[in-house]
Amino acid sequence: MDNRFVACAVLSFLALSADAYDVTDSVSIGAVLGAAGQCQEGLGGQSLDGNACRGGMPFQLELSFRPSERDELFALFGFAVDNGLNAVSPFVLAPWAVDLEDDLQDINGRGRDYLLQAWYKHTFTLGEDATLGTTFGIIDSTGYLDENAYANDEFTQFMNEAFVNSGGFNLPSYDAGAALELALGDWEIKAAALNIGENDDGNNYNFWGAQLGYRLDTALGEGTYRAVITGTSSAFFKPRADLGEAMDGAEDGAPIALEDTPQKTDLLGYGLSFDQAFGDHLGAFLRLGWTDHKDILDYRGLYTGGLQLAGGLWGREADTVGMAYGYLDGADTGISNTNVAELYYRFAANDFLALTADIQYMADAYEDGEDIEGWIFGLRLVAEL
Repeated sequence: MDNRFVACAVLSFLALSADAYDVTDSVSIGAVLGAAGQCQEGLGGQSLDGNACRGGMPFQLELSFRPSERDELFALFGFAVDNGLNAVSPFVLAPWAVDLEDDLQDINGRGRDYLLQAWYKHTFTLGEDATLGTTFGIIDSTGYLDENAYANDEFTQFMNEAFVNSGGFNLPSYDAGAALELALGDWEIKAAALNIGENDDGNNYNFWGAQLGYRLDTALGEGTYRAVITGTSSAFFKPRADLGEAMDGAEDGAPIALEDTPQKTDLLGYGLSFDQAFGDHLGAFLRLGWTDHKDILDYRGLYTGGLQLAGGLWGREADTVGMAYGYLDGADTGISNTNVAELYYRFAANDFLALTADIQYMADAYEDGEDIEGWIFGLRLVAEL
């Protein structure tokens, strides 16, 4: 029997039977099981490389222990079957921004598999409306930075990575670090710092980020407005056009001369992330992000926005519809720009199970070579416990 089917059956059993675990005032167990299939199709007779349908099945299990109201120990494990369409899609953006099979092994070059988060948090009370949360351990920077009420969850909202987090912030996940969360009434300040095992260049680096947020509650509804800034240590090779292929080493195997050694540089990103409710059934989001380095990241400007409609408009309170568009400006790495749009309908069968129909459009325009344009059609089934 195919091991994948065995794994699927085991994961399904774990997710659907997790409610059998005892949950006390201090111990909680949560799980999310997703299964999605996506198909890509080129436009105008264009044949996409890897033109196919693919599936992926991630499973995440979280454990939380709260020995007191101010203390928490937390662990998150991730498992997955297959790599979905992400592994064969010719587009720059991943059609499903979820951690799949290959993402969960040798995480950040640390030799660690499946353990995504393991941290301790203590919350200090500073006043009537002021608290300070301090966390350290293996953390995820996306849990503290670039949040958004309508575009931040690949299991329940948009699937495309452009509408989950801004790539301009270069947010790392699942490595050693610490975070601070200061709440002062309607204001919040969050900061995170991580040491990452290795980047795509094979270099260890430090990451830091900070977010200033303000919660606005008006007659229209509640909204949160955030400003984000992130940076890294110098660990990313800076391309040197004059070196060309010599950056990969001399053809005769001789060491590269010191003056020809590729230089490392840091990265800096900054931007805004807004979400605003308009009444009981409509919400909107807007993200604007920039990075000051060309030739390293795919994009130097990222602009996305969209709407979420609540199912109460048509008598299904738990259903949601999302629609979004994004324009991403290339950063001289070969791609000129990307246009991306997504529309989804999430049908909530009950409090635990939801089925989402999803359509994406992507168009990558290249400075040289053939542009790529096409559709991606998907179905996503998610069980949350």
